[in-house]
Amino acid sequence: MPKYRKKPVIIEAMEYYCLESYLDICNWIDETDNTLSADEVVELRGNTMIINTLEGAMTAKEGDYIIKGVNDEFYPCKPDIFHKTYEKVEEVD
Repeated sequence: MPKYRKKPVIIEAMEYYCLESYLDICNWIDETDNTLSADEVVELRGNTMIINTLEGAMTAKEGDYIIKGVNDEFYPCKPDIFHKTYEKVEEVD
């Protein structure tokens, strides 16, 4: 069976943990150079964030991370998977 390694790609991510972080995530999406506004990408239902991804609507619960992908798309990631997959890097230009 062939094996593959994930290419080293630096991503941006924010943890979703409350209404204040939801607003920060919306501002982040709006500041990203993409064709969709935060209103088109995310919506809040109670404590659950609904994110319109390339694969359809996905949910993020408090503690999940929101990741900006390599094509400026956004999607949620559970914290255990996030910490197994990513490590913090120093700021790059």
